[in-house]
Amino acid sequence: MRSRRLTGIATMLASASANQAGAAAGAHAFATIGPAGVVAVRQLVAAAVLLPMARPDPRRFTWSQWWPTLLLAGVFAVMNLSLYSAVERIGLGLAVTLEVLGPLAVALLGSRTRKDLVCAVAAGAGVYVLVLPGASSDYAGIACGLVAAGCWAAYILLNRLIGARLPGVEGLAVATSLSAMGYLPVAVILLIQGRMTGAALGWAAVAGVLSALPYAGDLIALRTVPAQVFGMFMSVHPVFAAVFGLLLLGQNLHAHEWAGIAIVISVLGVSNLPSRSAGRRGGDIKRRNDADDSRRSAEPAGNPSGGSRASWRRGSRTPSAPTATAGSPTAAAPRLSG
Repeated sequence: MRSRRLTGIATMLASASANQAGAAAGAHAFATIGPAGVVAVRQLVAAAVLLPMARPDPRRFTWSQWWPTLLLAGVFAVMNLSLYSAVERIGLGLAVTLEVLGPLAVALLGSRTRKDLVCAVAAGAGVYVLVLPGASSDYAGIACGLVAAGCWAAYILLNRLIGARLPGVEGLAVATSLSAMGYLPVAVILLIQGRMTGAALGWAAVAGVLSALPYAGDLIALRTVPAQVFGMFMSVHPVFAAVFGLLLLGQNLHAHEWAGIAIVISVLGVSNLPSRSAGRRGGDIKRRNDADDSRRSAEPAGNPSGGSRASWRRGSRTPSAPTATAGSPTAAAPRLSG
C-alpha cells in the first residue's frame, strides 16, 4: 500500500513538472501561430501519442462511457485554449495560479465546514493580492485564467469518472482525439497561410508530447491515491509554472505576485487537511473496533453462535457453521434458521 502511495506521489510530481514545462515550451510559438495554433498542434501530437498506447475501440463504448468522454473532449478544447490565451496575456505563473482555483473549488464545494469558508475567503484574498486589479490590469487575461480554472475542475471530475468506467487510458485517448479533430481546421489554415514554421511546429510538438504524459499520469494517480492527496498536490503547479516561466520564458514575478501564489498554495494545503471532527470520528471508530476485537477474542471456542472467531475477524456477518462429526450433538440436531 505504501509503495502504491509513493508511486502515485511521484507520478503527480512528474506530471506537474511535465505539464508546466510543456506550457512554457508552447509559449515560444505564440508569436508565429498564436495560442489557437499551439493548442491545435498540441492536441494532434497528444492524440498521436495516446492512441497507440490505449488502442481504444469506440464501437464497444456504451452511452454511460461515451457521454463523459464527449464532455472531456469539450473540456480539453476550451481548457487548453483559455490557458494559453491567459499565458500569452498575463504570464505562465499568474495564469496557472488562477487555473489552480478550479481544484480548490472542487474541494471546497464538496463540504461546507467553517474551515472551508475560511479557505474560500483566503483564496479570494490570495487572488486579489496576486493580480492587484487596477487600471492597467489585463482583465481579459484574468478571465481566461478563470475559465481555465472551471475547466480544470470539470477535468478532474470527468477524469475520475472515465477512469472508473473505462480501462487504461482509452477514454482519455478518445477524448484527446476528438478535441484534436476540432482543432484540425486551425492547423490547416495556418499551413495554407505559411505560418506553420519549423520552429513553431517544433515548440508546439514538444508541448504536445509533454501534455500527453500528464494526461495519462493524472488518470493513473487518481486510481492510486485518495482524492484529497491529489487535490493537495495540485498546489505544486503554480510553483513549477513560476520556475519554468522564469527559466524558459524570462518571466520575472513581482513581490505581490509571489505573495499571492504563496497564499493560494497555503490555502490548497490547509483545505486538504483532515478536520478535527473527522479525526475524532475516526478515533471513535477505531476504539469501537478494538473493543469488539477484544470481546470476540475473549469468547470461548464453543461460542453460542457456533461460528469461529476467524469468520468474524474477516468481517462476515454470518458466522461459519461448526464442523459436525459423527455421533456429535451437532450432527444429530437439526439446523435452525434465524
